[in-house]
Amino acid sequence: MKTSITMAGTGRATEVRELKKDEFGLAEKLWEEYRSQKNDMPDERIFAVFDNGSLAATARCTRHPDGLEMDCVFASEKFRGKGYARLAVQALIEACGFEQIFIHSTIVLISFYKTFGFVPIPEDKLPTTIRERFLFCFGEMAGCNVCPMTRTGVA
Repeated sequence: MKTSITMAGTGRATEVRELKKDEFGLAEKLWEEYRSQKNDMPDERIFAVFDNGSLAATARCTRHPDGLEMDCVFASEKFRGKGYARLAVQALIEACGFEQIFIHSTIVLISFYKTFGFVPIPEDKLPTTIRERFLFCFGEMAGCNVCPMTRTGVA
């Protein structure tokens, strides 16, 4: 999926698309602002929003042995407030949303993810490999400012 938009009244070109594997370094550079995340799973897809050619936001979908996980929903500080994270998540859902998706939402972003159909779930309802990414919370994700959520796949 590739979508090009010109933001009304700004003349700024916005492009929304899935990154090619050889472009994953662009996401890693952006993620230096976001806990220095790395592309480290073989079954990842990264959806991106570009503002006048600059990578502005991402959303990553990773296939684990027991489920899909969305993470790395991030907009660069200089591009915040433009709806770019929303565009990246929407692109991910359009491409991957036919299957159930799990996320670890921060508490303050629960309402944002609910707009995409995600609902909070108990921690023990997360697939094992996805839950294990947050073992440092010792079974208390809320204490780590995290809420497990899921979105049922839609055909």
